[in-house]
Amino acid sequence: MELDYKLGAAGYNTLGEQSPTLFYNLKWLTTKEAAVYLRRSVNAVYVLVHRGILRPRKFSRRLYFKKTELDYALETSKLREVFYGD
Repeated sequence: MELDYKLGAAGYNTLGEQSPTLFYNLKWLTTKEAAVYLRRSVNAVYVLVHRGILRPRKFSRRLYFKKTELDYALETSKLREVFYGD
């Protein structure tokens, strides 16, 4: 028996499980999606924006982040320096 899954707005399939391919096809992430991707709170993402670590773009009164820039911030340990002082 093969089931056809459809993702909802939050990236969950019809059975309530989170899809492993949630972020693979996205180039732009909303603030909430960026927080989930970085494993931080939404407020922590705003702090990173305020400190100049992340660069958001504004479309239709919403902030969007490039996934490649989030990956770069993770790889260069910029997030760790901000939150843990390493």
